[in-house]
Amino acid sequence: MGFWCSEVVIAVVIAALSTVNAQNLAYSPPFYPSPWMSGNGDWAEAHEKAVQFVSQLTLPEKVNLTSGVGWMQGNCVGNTGSIPRLNFPGFCMQDSPLGVRFTDYVSAFPAGVNTAATWDKRLAYQRGNAMGNEHRNKGVDVQLGPVAGPLGRSPDGGRDWEGFSPDPVFTGAMMAATIKGIQDAGVIACAKHYILNEQEYFRQPGSVTGYENIPAESSNADDKTLHELYLWPFADAVRAGVGSIMCSYEQINNSYGCSNAYTLNKLLKSELDFQGFVTSDWWAQQSGVGTALAGLDMTMAGDTVLNGTVPEWRIDDMAVRIMAAYYKVGRDRYWIPTNFNSWTNSTFGPQHALANMSYGQVNYHVNVQANHGELIRQIGSSSIVLLKNNGALPLTGHEVFTGIFGEDAGANPGGPNACADRSCDNGTLAMGWGSGTAQFPYLITPEEAIQTKVQSLGTGTVQAITDNNALSQMAEVASRASVCLVFGNADSGEGYLTIDGNEGDRKNLTLWQGADQVIEQVSAHCNNTILVLHTAGPVIVSDWDNHPNITAILWAGLPGQESGNSLVDVLYGDVNPGGKSPFTWGKKLEDWGTPILTKPNNGAGAPQIDYSEGIFIDYRKFDRDNITPTYEFGFGLSYTTFEISDLCVEPINAPPYVPSNGMTKAAPSLGNYTSPSDYVFPDGFSRIPEYVYPWINSTDLKASSGDPRYGLPSNSYIPPGATDGSPQLILGAGGAPGGNPGLYEEMYTITATVKNTGEVAGDEVPQLYICLGAPDDPKVALRDFDRISLEPGEEKIWNTALTRRDVSNWDPVTQNWVISKYPKTVYVGNSSRKLPLKAELPLYAD
Repeated sequence: MGFWCSEVVIAVVIAALSTVNAQNLAYSPPFYPSPWMSGNGDWAEAHEKAVQFVSQLTLPEKVNLTSGVGWMQGNCVGNTGSIPRLNFPGFCMQDSPLGVRFTDYVSAFPAGVNTAATWDKRLAYQRGNAMGNEHRNKGVDVQLGPVAGPLGRSPDGGRDWEGFSPDPVFTGAMMAATIKGIQDAGVIACAKHYILNEQEYFRQPGSVTGYENIPAESSNADDKTLHELYLWPFADAVRAGVGSIMCSYEQINNSYGCSNAYTLNKLLKSELDFQGFVTSDWWAQQSGVGTALAGLDMTMAGDTVLNGTVPEWRIDDMAVRIMAAYYKVGRDRYWIPTNFNSWTNSTFGPQHALANMSYGQVNYHVNVQANHGELIRQIGSSSIVLLKNNGALPLTGHEVFTGIFGEDAGANPGGPNACADRSCDNGTLAMGWGSGTAQFPYLITPEEAIQTKVQSLGTGTVQAITDNNALSQMAEVASRASVCLVFGNADSGEGYLTIDGNEGDRKNLTLWQGADQVIEQVSAHCNNTILVLHTAGPVIVSDWDNHPNITAILWAGLPGQESGNSLVDVLYGDVNPGGKSPFTWGKKLEDWGTPILTKPNNGAGAPQIDYSEGIFIDYRKFDRDNITPTYEFGFGLSYTTFEISDLCVEPINAPPYVPSNGMTKAAPSLGNYTSPSDYVFPDGFSRIPEYVYPWINSTDLKASSGDPRYGLPSNSYIPPGATDGSPQLILGAGGAPGGNPGLYEEMYTITATVKNTGEVAGDEVPQLYICLGAPDDPKVALRDFDRISLEPGEEKIWNTALTRRDVSNWDPVTQNWVISKYPKTVYVGNSSRKLPLKAELPLYAD
């Protein structure tokens, strides 16, 4: 149950790096050693402080930093051990990417997908900063978010809504803004789930009903797909200074995500020069020392202990990375004690809930909401996407009779928090389910907000029917109503919960709660039917888009606690809708071409999910195959009109791209390693059952490690190079956090004029796309965007730029980014299919 190091290094082979080539399965090549932190970029000061701190620590104290104490053994979902000698309390790690999970007096923010629908990086930052403040004031050190995995390969992926968009550039921009917001509040952000974590089915071993003996699936992607799609937003996260990254449950090219030396050591820590620490998803660690050698720095929840031996420098590097993140965000200045307990809402209870020990006050019920409800309402209204409008909106406020229809308009009879981790779809939908949730302090339903609005205007009658089986009553009310507001939803979430047969991932892209029949019934009796959708992603709406009695359709997503108020702001024109769809809406599931794998396809072995579509997901796939979507990526209507004109492209005299070169310094060893006798449990120590301690049971290292291979000749199972602490080659594509600094040099400036040609103020989102020109490139790919507010008749010049990374492709042969010889074209418009402006880029080759 322990961990010991000596200068004679013995290591465990990483099970995930098995020789699967013989089975003709995808293979993840080894890459060792695990790179040690250098303090590059703006990490120098934090690195120096971390080295000073770690240099004081004994081995058990270092271990306490790198391992959790066990599930339900501390206040938070994840806690590391403390260092009492230095008055260091350990780390509190807490969900979620939309608020503080498992506690009260916190805010329920809009989901990531809604933040994306605002197309507003400033709002993304503000949301991140507000969430960071709430986590900080609850005593949290690490917020487990934001999310770039799943990116959104499949539209029915269960946790797509936790992230932002299937477009890597878009997600990268929102990730960076959110991370900066969180960390400016003094909390470490944890970007997750790294990488190719794109579905819930088979995400964990034995996780699918009926297939309990099946290993976790293997997501198989080539190097180009990894770099140009799935790694891209994590590069932006690293460049933004993210302190932590969470490795994922599934296998990547048949090597488990938290044991994958290629994705962790090579891509993340060497190529992207990630300076923070890698933590496992909870129980995603598949081996002991092997994961440490593959790049894992912290194991959560700690039930699996790092047994065996690793080099001294690797343990030091783990601890330094963890403490550098701590200092980077100012935890030494912002830290306050954790004042809540994840395992009970009661004021008093056991400090160690699993063991039911150390009874006392565990919750202090600190209210951290501040005025965040205003921001939540703003993000909610800013994220609403107006998909269709035949002049029905905005409502005038003089409607004689307003009808409200559908369960999704009303309240959950048991209250908004009636179902643990939001594991039901009762009433209106404002967030999905799973660990990416938070408690609602309140939930303003559409029914409540609309009735309040109508009452305040004093101009009409309003009636609501929220029983989806009351179809005859709906028909009667709809036939008399001036306007009929119909609500429908579609939920999804994490795979450990199953709702209505949906094991995380959605079974289909239809609406839930019988909403289809409600829409059919109401629209058959009301020629002014407005459809409002609260969904975790796209649904099939092609029949409703063409329905003559459905005069408007709005997508409101998962807007959080101010749901109804945000909607009313848009319905009645107090806010002009400016949201744009962050994903494509197809006419049938097959249009996306990336189905969820729901049945094993490799016998009793790991299910194999081949990413044969490469970089062609979402709008890229629709464009390639000439499929007409119902609504394209980036689409959204307004109550006013806009014109984008005067595209101008100017090359910048950027210096030639120079691959990074040279060698790193040797791995530093900070000392304080003595003999095994110093690391056994102290005499008379009283253990808490199931608590994970840093000490070993005895000086018999073989017995203490529990590793049957201990004592074998080291060359029989040590991955070659895994323990080499000598200077290492710097990769050409690396050299700084986020990759080679030359990738981020600007090469072209782009300007365009955006004008409000209508009669009301509104927001437009100019979008810049590029065609890189090669036959295997997307027709267009997003490169930048902004949200611009304009008064009637006002025009503004939008300024943006293209970096070298923006105009490059990944070359698997040279293992670097290159600018191809193909002609390149830029486009500007307000959706992926409405790009009226284009210009050829002057050719530039390094």
